Amino acid sequence: MVIAAMETQLSNGPSCTSNNGPNSVSNNCSSPVEMPNGTEDSKTNLIVNYLPQNMTQEELKSLFGSIGEIESCKLVRDKITGQSLGYGFVNYVEPKDAEKAINTLNGLRLQTKTIKVSFARPSSASIRDANLYVSGLPKTMTQKELEQLFSQYGRIITSRILVDQVTGVSRGVGFIRFDRRVEAEEAIKGLNGQKPPGATEPITVKFANNPSQKSSQALLSHLYQSPNRRYPGPLAQQAQRFRLDNLLNMAYGVKRYVHLSCCLL
Repeated sequence: MVIAAMETQLSNGPSCTSNNGPNSVSNNCSSPVEMPNGTEDSKTNLIVNYLPQNMTQEELKSLFGSIGEIESCKLVRDKITGQSLGYGFVNYVEPKDAEKAINTLNGLRLQTKTIKVSFARPSSASIRDANLYVSGLPKTMTQKELEQLFSQYGRIITSRILVDQVTGVSRGVGFIRFDRRVEAEEAIKGLNGQKPPGATEPITVKFANNPSQKSSQALLSHLYQSPNRRYPGPLAQQAQRFRLDNLLNMAYGVKRYVHLSCCLL
């Protein structure tokens, strides 16, 4: 049966707390997160969260390029399926443009998402490898409930639940990506082997890059390459391009980015 990986973030951002329990780090929504190959205290690198999954890197660059000159832009994708993980990085040439992008585009509504724009934090070992694989979930558990279950341990960047494409029924398997690895470790300690509400059996929580997950990754890769798949993979995305001009027309009353850039000056 064909499986679809449904990527979701809560429309207004992840749940944040100031006290995540014993041996966990304090956390809030204003704190920046990881950027690739960044420098300490950079004022030009931004992370953009809660992007629509069918948005392309070119469209991300076009949107943020309306603010100022961009040095680099990267949409983060799943290494196995090629699907967008719902966030990316934008590095401006001038710090003033990065600040302007935060003030202008943070909170912009794109389709069903409300994007979050903030300064990115330099990559380090403490914020890498924070993606968790969760199995044994109740079939009735929603993606929002999954985030609510894990949000007590830290800031959630993305979440997804695997569902059957034909029936839409959950496969009982999901992924949670935290801001920091230490938060993911605390979630494993607190939830692995526990029974969440609605569960009849304990759930399994472990790092997604565990070698035991290779079979699951191979299955996903096979399904995305299958000619019978109904869920669009990387090659199918070109036929379903994200129309930012239409979205911005609704949000700003403009039709093209060139008009938007004039309005932002």
